[in-house]
Amino acid sequence: MGGKAMARLIAILFLAIVMTVTLIRMERSGDLPPLPGRQSQSQPEDPLRESQRRCQRMGEAAADDAECLAIWAETRDRFLGRTPGQSAATSSSEE
Repeated sequence: MGGKAMARLIAILFLAIVMTVTLIRMERSGDLPPLPGRQSQSQPEDPLRESQRRCQRMGEAAADDAECLAIWAETRDRFLGRTPGQSAATSSSEE
């Protein structure tokens, strides 16, 4: 290996070590934002999500269940950013 190649290899290794040490220090001091996987554990469970899961487990029978239909309507309203009063006014004006 030539002198230039050896110098480049040493420089690359030095930079890799410096970057690794910097990241470790930033993580310990709290300068880095938390990782996405760590945030999901601290969030409280949404009761609507539990109801959605129950309706999902019901399968086709959920299409005839009034409670599941109400849950799906609430989910749709939440997704669209509407209040329940807005959705009732919109559906009555469509008829």
